[in-house]
Amino acid sequence: MNKIGVQLYTLRDLMKDAFVPTLEKVAKIGYEGVEFAGYGDMPIKALRDVVVDLGLTPVSSHVSLNELQNRLSGVIEEASVLQLEYVFCPYLPEELRRSKSDYQQLAEFFNRVGESFAEVDIRFGYHNHAFEFLTFDNTFALDYLYEHTQKEYVKAELDLYWIAYAHQDPSEYIRRYAGRCPVVHLKDMTADDERFFAEVGHGTLNWPGILSAAEESDVQWYIVEQDVCRNNPLESIQMSFEFLTQLRSQ
Repeated sequence: MNKIGVQLYTLRDLMKDAFVPTLEKVAKIGYEGVEFAGYGDMPIKALRDVVVDLGLTPVSSHVSLNELQNRLSGVIEEASVLQLEYVFCPYLPEELRRSKSDYQQLAEFFNRVGESFAEVDIRFGYHNHAFEFLTFDNTFALDYLYEHTQKEYVKAELDLYWIAYAHQDPSEYIRRYAGRCPVVHLKDMTADDERFFAEVGHGTLNWPGILSAAEESDVQWYIVEQDVCRNNPLESIQMSFEFLTQLRSQ
């Protein structure tokens, strides 16, 4: 059965001053795993021990392209100590995503990075937004990137909100990359013209269809991420968790 985790970026404001207490609250809600967006000021080994003692799985981490380019060996060492399953690049600077050539160079770099992670049994991948849905020769940049990377070295962490925001079908994208998207990001979208971030199950996305596609496509982890919360972030992730656990049990 797919497991439910949370991207800690959602709780970034709380974690600035209360890193471990916020992790404790995540565990109390019932989340099974966490995806990091930075490690606070804690030594990596101590952070690993805290997470495991709370009964949480350290699933993955978001690591910037700059870190991957300039500090790859250190990133790999940290991920190894944390015993992460995955590391994902979460974003591309605008100046590096303007042309097909940019994405070709990125694909070549990602292949090398993914091969380096594979040497320590960690899988590497890329997390999309909506800007990858510009086209080159009638192909979306996101698909171009995955077509030009090796699936054993570069996984897809599909962010389903951003796929929907780009007027594409999240379920179709999950099926398109079946076996290559072990982790998906879940957040919902408001029904108004703003199409803002919403708690999972409290917006317009078709969650029964999405979860069905995920189960068929070997998705292992549902990671709740809400870029901006209009409620208290802990209340927001609890709302998403309660909806997902109810839907998952049906």
